[in-house]
Amino acid sequence: MPDKPRSPSGRRPVVVTCAITGGGDTVGKHPAIPVTPEQIAVSSLEAARAGAAIVHIHVRDPATGKPSSRLEHYAEVVQRIRAENTDVIINLTTGAGARFIPSVEDPKVGGAGSTLATPEARVRHIEALRPEICTLDITTMNFGEFVFVNTPAHLRTMAARVRAAGATAELELFDTGNIRLALRLIEEGALATPAMFQICLGVPWGAPATIEALLLMRDMLPKNAFWTGFGIGGHEFPMVAQAVLLGGHVRVGLEDNLYIERGVLAPSNAALVDKALRIVEALDAVPATPDQARDLLGLARPTAG
Repeated sequence: MPDKPRSPSGRRPVVVTCAITGGGDTVGKHPAIPVTPEQIAVSSLEAARAGAAIVHIHVRDPATGKPSSRLEHYAEVVQRIRAENTDVIINLTTGAGARFIPSVEDPKVGGAGSTLATPEARVRHIEALRPEICTLDITTMNFGEFVFVNTPAHLRTMAARVRAAGATAELELFDTGNIRLALRLIEEGALATPAMFQICLGVPWGAPATIEALLLMRDMLPKNAFWTGFGIGGHEFPMVAQAVLLGGHVRVGLEDNLYIERGVLAPSNAALVDKALRIVEALDAVPATPDQARDLLGLARPTAG
């Protein structure tokens, strides 16, 4: 991986990821939330045209808007994006299948709303569609009112299958202990190097979206690591600025935040990307192109045809 590459202008290229829809309960709270595979693909392409180098994809049930893990929904989104001949980097989530809610009658059994699935089921769309990047959530934590479960054994299985599929794992880190686990899995050889680290701030009940938390977590990463960071809700754009200032890359999108400014709903994912790019450029950096992002991450450039 090149060490601190520069653009022709001498300014540092910053990779902007757009998280398109997520799996949260946001449908009905905002009319621009993409739900169907077509809407998710269109929003991804708009974000790419606005300057996002990476689009991070969840899918939803088209009828209900609830989170989905159905392969056919992922396949349609990916096919629609690739059909446009865009060079945007596709990043698919593997987060679905980690939710556990103890039943009242027997807490060791999952109750209504639990989605806990095998690690093999959680990565089958990665094996089928072979995106350049997919997420691995290096955490087990209270996530709002449910438990988000990713045991080390499950992570090892998922990581091995992701690597065999040719995808780079984006390691999602919600607190300092997650970094310790990620580094241990790297030391074991379960996770590939060089690694891609994503610092996720402000999620209940993970690390807060503060300068101090971002600095602490950045300093725990290996020297010269590729890292990106984001904050949810009203912390989204302040964390864009802080991540750039601290040498990282950034993420925005309707998965994380519904507002373009206080009290004003964002009209689209593209609008959030555009605002992030203005912050990046105001801090004397430049938005990375998809191919610059590939160079930073050590990804092979796609071949034509």
